[in-house]
Amino acid sequence: MAKGKTHTPDFKAKVALEAIREEMTLAELSKKYGVHPNQISTWKRAAIENMATAFTRRGADPGKVNESGIDKLHSKIGQLVVERDFLANASVQPARDARQEMVSKDHELSQRRQCALLQLSRSTLYYRPKGESAENLRFMEIIDKQFLETPWYGSRHMARHMKRRGHKCGRHRVRRLMRLMRLVPIYQEPNTSKKHPAHKIYPYLLKGLAITRPNQVWCADITYIRMERGFLYLVAIMDWYSRKVLAWRLSNTLEADFCVAALKEALATYGPPEIFNIDQGSQFTSSDWIDELKEAKVTISMDGKGRWIDNRMIERLWRSLKYECVYLRAFETGSQAREGIGRWLAYYNAERPHSTYGILTPDEVHASKTEPMKMAA
Repeated sequence: MAKGKTHTPDFKAKVALEAIREEMTLAELSKKYGVHPNQISTWKRAAIENMATAFTRRGADPGKVNESGIDKLHSKIGQLVVERDFLANASVQPARDARQEMVSKDHELSQRRQCALLQLSRSTLYYRPKGESAENLRFMEIIDKQFLETPWYGSRHMARHMKRRGHKCGRHRVRRLMRLMRLVPIYQEPNTSKKHPAHKIYPYLLKGLAITRPNQVWCADITYIRMERGFLYLVAIMDWYSRKVLAWRLSNTLEADFCVAALKEALATYGPPEIFNIDQGSQFTSSDWIDELKEAKVTISMDGKGRWIDNRMIERLWRSLKYECVYLRAFETGSQAREGIGRWLAYYNAERPHSTYGILTPDEVHASKTEPMKMAA
């Protein structure tokens, strides 16, 4: 078997920087540089985590180590040995895809040893996905539009819809594409919420609660955004009462960091809400997200399985955004998508009256201290 290609640090930094800029999707970057999308995601994460080393204090002598430092190093080595043994013998392991992403060519351990510790077959490292075809991207757009019209359609109904329209797209492909786009039908179905098995789930707190003022309850969600050659993910944080979008971020990966960045911006700009309601997705149950809410002393509420109505406010936002912005344009780059979506969200907040509050915009309702007059039916 041919030896795997070794990339220079400069090459990795270049690819990671392009991934951080998020002008292109992972599939586009993979095709451009001939690198697996999972590897690009790993380089991007490593680059972000190691940025702080570029700003270490000047004059510090990295070679000067005192006795206490040596003791700490020995302690750290012992800890790593214990963690390695635990990883090799643990009865509960992460999913295979997550373990595959942990294998790195740049690690001091050989890939053979890494695979042994993670209980992986080495053959899984040489599989290279081709990314989504142009046909699949076209099917994703059709499915996305239909789901906005009929959000109760599961994979079976959606496959029938595709067949009636003359598209050769079977149920298994429809189901995979719907999972990729995070589309879950509104009827109750076991195990539709893809939560992380190790993450804590919090109870739903909004049942019977009267939401009567801004910053009482916030909510968040992630949706798929069609691009000309691929797709991106969009997260938005909304004030439940006023429907104002408080912060948003685009990303070419589903790591939790872009969600946390939007959360930090919303908290810094508007202060903490009393309650934050989210679904059970792994991004919103991650330690980084939960720790940020706990530090701000925010009460956490999570939707139950099949409780589509719990997050209906932001689902209506996605419908308006896609019909009034995304479907009318074919964004070619991340910067174009960011500019176009940002312009529409600014219009939504400041100029577009919300039907719930008659002639008032979300900005006006959020700034108001009294309950707005609603338009008569």
